[in-house]
Amino acid sequence: MIGAAFLIAALIYLKVLSPKWGLHIPCLFREVTGFYCPGCGVTRASLALIDGNLYQSFRYNMLVYVLIPFFGLYIYWSYKGNRVWAERLMISAAILALLFGIIRNTETGAFMAPVSL
Repeated sequence: MIGAAFLIAALIYLKVLSPKWGLHIPCLFREVTGFYCPGCGVTRASLALIDGNLYQSFRYNMLVYVLIPFFGLYIYWSYKGNRVWAERLMISAAILALLFGIIRNTETGAFMAPVSL
């Protein structure tokens, strides 16, 4: 019930409030350092996904699509009571996000930066 309410509120924010009034979530990390954080582009990716543009959504933040199976396995292992593997998986996901955040700010990983096509 709470999850459904959160999802509805998120959709209203993304499709109504954000475009109409320009209410965007600024990335404080980007504003302070000038570098992209692992989450930069997630709001734009969500908007593109809602509009049905999967490729543009992927280009804004590809890490989201890489982490979806991680979270699926985490939920599965947590449900089955295998906390050790669930915790290892979350540590792996955190390391992956950290590496993604570092690599996307290098010249070699510039293709991972949020790009509007």
